[in-house]
Amino acid sequence: MENFEYSIPTRILFGKGTEEQAGKLIREYGFRKVLLHYGGGSVVRSGLLDRVRESLRAEGIEFAELGGVQANPVLGMVRRGIQMCLEEKAELILAVGGGSVIDSAKAIGDGAGNPDTDVWKYFLKEAVPQKAVPVAVILTLAASGSEMSDSAVITNEENGLKRGFGSPFHRPLFALCNPELTFSVSRFQTGCGTVDIMMHTLERYFGWTKDSSVTDRLAEGLLKAVIEAGRKADQNPEDYEARAALMWAGSLSHNGLTGLGRAYMMQVHQLEHELSGMYPRIAHGAGLSALFCSWARFVCPAAPERFAQYGQRVWDVEMNVENPMETALAGIQATEEYFRSLNMPISLEELEVEPERFEEMAEKCTNFGARTLPGIRELGKEEMLEIYRMAYPRR
Repeated sequence: MENFEYSIPTRILFGKGTEEQAGKLIREYGFRKVLLHYGGGSVVRSGLLDRVRESLRAEGIEFAELGGVQANPVLGMVRRGIQMCLEEKAELILAVGGGSVIDSAKAIGDGAGNPDTDVWKYFLKEAVPQKAVPVAVILTLAASGSEMSDSAVITNEENGLKRGFGSPFHRPLFALCNPELTFSVSRFQTGCGTVDIMMHTLERYFGWTKDSSVTDRLAEGLLKAVIEAGRKADQNPEDYEARAALMWAGSLSHNGLTGLGRAYMMQVHQLEHELSGMYPRIAHGAGLSALFCSWARFVCPAAPERFAQYGQRVWDVEMNVENPMETALAGIQATEEYFRSLNMPISLEELEVEPERFEEMAEKCTNFGARTLPGIRELGKEEMLEIYRMAYPRR
């Protein structure tokens, strides 16, 4: 087990009706002016946005609004938010939505807290924020775990680069998590969320530290709970317990818990960032489901026992002690079949990605030759290319 430090300062209020406490909580913290940040569509149609406004007004909280965040949030919106935050002298950014809105809010907080630095430099790792306008969350989608994580991912729409970075300032001050707000999430987005939650744990689980038995069991238990809840939510979108399990698992899967004591690199996430950075129409979770099993089959020979353990403990595959590779591949196959059962893509062909762009994707994923991705098998440009090719079509 590797050394680690673990601190989660985010305050979670979980359950029915928690979104109604937004104004009261903000007043308790002493904030007087808020930037209300959201996407559109569902938060408007459901009446949630009106309820949040009323909650703020009831407590005398002033607010400005910036809506229109899209899936795979973009730098242009972040820049608008920074300018608005500064002009309005907002003391807190209240993100109402899922991971895209929350990540956009985090980036706005970085930029508004450090107005003399171009916010994109943080995502290029050319600068480090020294402070930030704090963020709070009303969660409407179980997926990214951004409501408790220290990470944020933004796409620069001018060059198609999708980049992320972690900062302690990214941990939201508080998150209001009502599973009922996810009842109206579409089947496709629920599947995308289930995949993303699983991947945040899987990519930690398949790190290169060998001994981490407690963390392994936490990860395996969470994965089994997500698989079960994902099935139930897929069949009955208003199953409260299933939605609650997915929402809480999403937070736990990306707040660092399932990677404690392990060294890891989220290789599939890095590969997917180039995919949805160049094809903004592709949902992040769909990109992950199209890539994961090809990645797993590619790296599996470097650690067959690890993948066999996953197959046995998570998917109840019978362990073949003499040939762990057989068990490993069966576990990967079970994962693929599960993704398919949720109507998630398992190949890049299904996402209508053009194979002639794989070279560009791989080049961007290496930061134009500046890096390789460490892991149980290190990935350079040629390895990345092969994974993209394996995923189109799956073979």
